[in-house]
Amino acid sequence: MSCLYVVPTPIGNLGDITVRALETLKTVDFIAAEDTRVTQKLLTHFEIAKPLVSCYEHNERMRSAEIIARIAGGESCALVTDAGTPAVSDPGELLVAACLDAGVRVVPLPGACAAICALSACGLPTGRFCFEGFLSVNKRDRRDRLASLKNEQRTMIFYEAPHKLSYTLKDLYAAFGDRRITLCRELTKIYEEFVRTTLAEAVERYCTPDAKIKGEFVLILEGAAEEEIEAEVASLDLTQDIRSVVRDAKKAGISRNEAYRAALEEKRKKQAKAEE
Repeated sequence: MSCLYVVPTPIGNLGDITVRALETLKTVDFIAAEDTRVTQKLLTHFEIAKPLVSCYEHNERMRSAEIIARIAGGESCALVTDAGTPAVSDPGELLVAACLDAGVRVVPLPGACAAICALSACGLPTGRFCFEGFLSVNKRDRRDRLASLKNEQRTMIFYEAPHKLSYTLKDLYAAFGDRRITLCRELTKIYEEFVRTTLAEAVERYCTPDAKIKGEFVLILEGAAEEEIEAEVASLDLTQDIRSVVRDAKKAGISRNEAYRAALEEKRKKQAKAEE
């Protein structure tokens, strides 16, 4: 069938690839890969021989047109990244969107995803969560993003590289205080590790000159307790109208949490205007 298959690949342990993923890789006409060298090793391991084209961050927009033209001509394509599910903090988002815009069928396969793997064993609430992926390398943008999440009550998931872990932990601690956090390292690999701790302890452990940090990390951070949000709202210098919204949320037809967020957003707008 001429379509684009979105195919997750193992994040470490090759045994995690699915039977359906292997069948798809064997039957498509060609494979669009983040790094053709990495994908070739995977294909060689499973004795699969298929043509590869590169599709990564810096050529995805240009490559999308070529891939869509080939699919429109009757070929089928499997989209893969180096590890995990394409388009989730990995290349693929632009290609998928372009295919859909062009009327090309997109078929997603379930499979490995570091965020969900880490979440399932983190020990923090998993009923509601938000995925933030990699934070910006720009210090101001990163801190602004974290400030906007201060009152997020859902469990938060971040990805981080080892060389940036200490900076991120310091910024998380500055933004959120001493909340619970689980640091998940080298998932599904030989040295897989889960460190269930607090932000203060994590800073003490990983932010020293002699700290040896290796492997890719998934950070699972506890969301804000309702008491934290209420305390911050109570301390705000807000208009009487906003205070009324917070007090009378039920009457206004919105949840208290929505009212809190509206109040905090009003505070941020006032601060930004004052700084102009």
